[in-house]
Amino acid sequence: MSPHVAQVSFLPAPAGLSGAQVLERWPSLADIAEAAASAGTRITVVQAAAHAEGLTRNGVDYLFVDVRGMRRRERGRHVGDLLGTLGVDLAHVHGLGFPEESFALSQRLPRLPVLFQDHADRAPRRWWRRWQWRHRYRELKGVAFTAPELAWPFAAAGVLQPSTRLFAIPESSSRFQRGDRARARIETGLHGHPAVLWVGHLQDGKDPLTALDGIALAAQRLPGLQLWCAYGRAPMMARLRARIERDPWLAGRVHLLGQVPHARIETLMQAADLFVSASRREGSGYSAIEAIACGTVPVLTDIPAFRALAGDARIGRLWPCGDARALADALVAATLEQMPAEQVRAHFDATLSFTAVGGRWREAYLQLLQGRGDAYAQALASRPGSLA
Repeated sequence: MSPHVAQVSFLPAPAGLSGAQVLERWPSLADIAEAAASAGTRITVVQAAAHAEGLTRNGVDYLFVDVRGMRRRERGRHVGDLLGTLGVDLAHVHGLGFPEESFALSQRLPRLPVLFQDHADRAPRRWWRRWQWRHRYRELKGVAFTAPELAWPFAAAGVLQPSTRLFAIPESSSRFQRGDRARARIETGLHGHPAVLWVGHLQDGKDPLTALDGIALAAQRLPGLQLWCAYGRAPMMARLRARIERDPWLAGRVHLLGQVPHARIETLMQAADLFVSASRREGSGYSAIEAIACGTVPVLTDIPAFRALAGDARIGRLWPCGDARALADALVAATLEQMPAEQVRAHFDATLSFTAVGGRWREAYLQLLQGRGDAYAQALASRPGSLA
């Protein structure tokens, strides 16, 4: 016997796209569902949309629900009615930013356990919003964060209750694979000793200026270092170009690749020696997960999500946010250490792969279902391999 879980996304899908196109545009929607399904859990994804459609892919059912013209609570009630007809055992709601919809869903199905998954959500700061969230989430049963520390702002805001169960589960996984580095370098043109890759927007929260400062300092000890930057939004581009042009340790060493197709990112990561991020805050870090999947050594800021992904620096290096000298030291240490790509990938397989993440989701689902104390939950608990 296996639980039937509905993964619910209240964020409306882009209008004008078919279900298959939505999954292409939002790959994490399918990745999270397929990770959970890989552990033997039956998954139905319920996605708010501007049209109604159903499709099945890789063993997961997707229901796109037309919510046009509905207010927030109407959406929650509508989804609740659907989950009732589906006979699901638990709802896994994406994001904590939908208190009205989630409250209406819980009112519609008061006996249905609901597990929320954080997606870099922010706890409310205004007092009236905090009051609203406390009221709407007063029956909150469980929340999954990439790292437990990410729950602290919600606990401080009173959104989480002492009875709320917290689960540490990576936000997603990746299908990227290790490749032949020499071949990937020929294909991409990447070079350098080390070749360092940045994948992320060039904006303040990602702190690319500190990254450049750290690269400049590291280059004084690693003269063969080259930095390759793939990015989407770039509101800081003018400042970054000025910083690169005025520093002889950066000029000719930093390569701005611009926006790169996702499939090309995999080849870039296979070609790189190190992956660097200077983020001050992350709910997870999809690019870091992808780099680790490719066996690329991560050099990441010492923030909760990255500590979780790197296993507290069991692989790669962690450095304090905003500290360019510490970044330079981390880059030099990672280069000298030369951690094998096989070791980085083994860490991914054990902790971040679809199998590993799916197993964590199944454990979380079973824990919440066991808390119901009903016959179905007891039957699940008695299954070999389940949580006793």
